[in-house]
Amino acid sequence: MIKVISVFGTRPEAIKMAPLVKKLSQDPDIQSKVVVTAQHRQMLDQVLELFEIKPDYDLDIMKQGQTLTGVTVRVLSGLEEVIQAEKPHMVLVHGDTTTTFSSALAAFYQQTAVGHVEAGLRTFNKYSPYPEEMNRKLAGAISDLHFAPTQTSMDNLLKEGIPKGKIIITGNTVIDALLETATKDYPLEELLPEVDWSKRILLLTAHRRENWGEPLENIFMAAKKLIKDFPDTELVFPVHKNPKVSQLADKILANTPRIHLIEPLDYLPFVSLMNKSYLVFTDSGGMQEEAPSLGKPVLVLRETTERPEAVEAGTVKMVGTSESRIYEEGAKLLEDQTAYKKMAQAINPYGDGKASERIVAAIKEHCQRS
Repeated sequence: MIKVISVFGTRPEAIKMAPLVKKLSQDPDIQSKVVVTAQHRQMLDQVLELFEIKPDYDLDIMKQGQTLTGVTVRVLSGLEEVIQAEKPHMVLVHGDTTTTFSSALAAFYQQTAVGHVEAGLRTFNKYSPYPEEMNRKLAGAISDLHFAPTQTSMDNLLKEGIPKGKIIITGNTVIDALLETATKDYPLEELLPEVDWSKRILLLTAHRRENWGEPLENIFMAAKKLIKDFPDTELVFPVHKNPKVSQLADKILANTPRIHLIEPLDYLPFVSLMNKSYLVFTDSGGMQEEAPSLGKPVLVLRETTERPEAVEAGTVKMVGTSESRIYEEGAKLLEDQTAYKKMAQAINPYGDGKASERIVAAIKEHCQRS
């Protein structure tokens, strides 16, 4: 029997790991255990409930005003005890959070194999995004199996000296989760009755550390101007809980006609909101993969991206955090139907919804060989 521990601590990680956890639990050759660090408590719990995941261990590390150092130390300490008790053949980590790096390091200290889901994403700037770029590079340096979503991700790993036999191109598990969830209808009109759904909906998400301060101010000012100049639009902004985001959003966007500042949504209504949106503005990584799968153009509010495949495919466009550039690119897609359709109909490069199956097969082959 192959024993596998999956570790995650944030909502995006949970969404992307949920279909994989499901596949692992269904395989008769695998004993699957789930550990949540609860690096982000509330938003994580929403996803666990939606996907009916019951963790075997909950480290519950989140603290008010937590630092990266504090998160790292608490994950290392808590996971050490779990690995010593369970003695797994492999620990699975996902993506680029502090939980990801710390969990990989904890497994290494126990001489336990590490599988890295969504491996090989790079911006080649260690402070952008911060701390994610170094989290994923450090986790990659420790990992024994690298589940790369695309050929570009694989090429990045090969350039870093990772043996080709340790890399498996799988597609991205977020597409597995999205395709399963998008079939479930959600009554958004009841949840958000103040929104005029007959208008074109602009969806905004913004929370990245590197955008705190002036960049966020530029983003919000551009969004406000777009709504003012295009009366057939409404902006919906699920506001991140961090005060550095919420306080500035209140200052600039609150009480503006056709701008709706709402609480963060559970995953199911959020997918429905993406589906009903006309255009997406985001500094998120995962939404660069998700929204194009639903045929929605994405303007990326960052200076760098670890997902260049989407840029090359034409499903997303990098616009940075300049107020004028965000406005210009948003206005172009609202005015020019040809430009809009070109992005909306571009082919998403992130997979076919079968990434989890490929990962489970690779884990079994690796563990049976070892």
